Amino acid sequence: MEYASFVRPEIAEMEAYTPIVPFEVLSARLGRTPEEIVKLDANENPYGPSPKALEALRNGRFFHIYPDPESNQLRDALSDYVQMPKERLLTGMGADELIDLVLRVVLSPDDVVIDCPPSFGMYPFSTAVNSGQYVAVWRNEDFSLNVPAIEQAVAQHPTAKILFLCSPNNPDGSTIPDAHLRRLLQLPLLVVLDEAYVDFDFGHREHREAREKTSFSSVTSVANTSSRIHWTLEYDNLAVLRTFSKLAGLAGLRVGYGAFPEWLLPHLWKIKQPYNINVAASLAALASLEDQVWLQEKVQLLVTERERLFTELGTISYLNPFPSRSNFILCRVIGRDARQLKLDLEQAGILVRYFNKPGLDNCIRISAGRPEETDKLIQTLRNLR
Repeated sequence: MEYASFVRPEIAEMEAYTPIVPFEVLSARLGRTPEEIVKLDANENPYGPSPKALEALRNGRFFHIYPDPESNQLRDALSDYVQMPKERLLTGMGADELIDLVLRVVLSPDDVVIDCPPSFGMYPFSTAVNSGQYVAVWRNEDFSLNVPAIEQAVAQHPTAKILFLCSPNNPDGSTIPDAHLRRLLQLPLLVVLDEAYVDFDFGHREHREAREKTSFSSVTSVANTSSRIHWTLEYDNLAVLRTFSKLAGLAGLRVGYGAFPEWLLPHLWKIKQPYNINVAASLAALASLEDQVWLQEKVQLLVTERERLFTELGTISYLNPFPSRSNFILCRVIGRDARQLKLDLEQAGILVRYFNKPGLDNCIRISAGRPEETDKLIQTLRNLR
């Protein structure tokens, strides 16, 4: 019997997601120690977890006991952090798990999911895994949303259930204006707004006034400067996703959370894995929220470095950097092959993300790092002229 025929056709035909290679694999491939590698390819926080998070992990006592399936302590802390009712919050193994859970609850086979590429690759990936029909409404050349085209796509697909939006958008760092988001929330579908990078959405002229009115002794106020998480109390068709991966340097522990409509939450709770947030991840996330001054200092450093990186990249003749409100800069490579540029940087121990697909032809994306990492990157780029 040919057992391969058991595989669902859409799974057999889908493309696998391409993850970033971890340090130990890179070290072996490049013949360099992790300390010698400038890793700017995955939008990770180079400062890592806060001292309080590391201390909590060292002192953890109950790793042999199953975790709280409702993550009550973490959700209590998150409720204080984002000033939202605890009952509207759900935690997950990164925002990725929450994306999958929403799709599993809402989609029937062949229901339509609308996405606005170029954007995060997990949206089409998870749609395919959950038997959805993926409909792409491409962004404009400046990466802004084509709002009329989205509205037209919804009108043309009666089974459209979900619209994925990312703000700041990965991989270009652009944001969605309030007016556009409110207009899209009038559509008869669930809008899932991914705010994985929202903590870095300040540092630009239009946010100067908001920053000046904000006390930097509190990450809460800064992180919420441009977040729409409170909009979930106003709109019954909005879910907002957040993560500890970027803000708190916990990408390796996989902790995310989201605010969801009341009608959706009982079903998300019903189907999630019982112990999805492990003990170590919960301890680190809780301690991170208790170390907000430290977190904000590192966010400010990364935003400052992002702005410097954008300016420096603009001096490289073969790069066209795009303005970003995240912790990375997307560059279109002019007059040379972006893949070869990625490989040349790799040989120098510098890792960047390479793209060559619709909307991202011949591009690289560079994460904001420490000042010394920016210095090495820029010097190497200049030497490659």
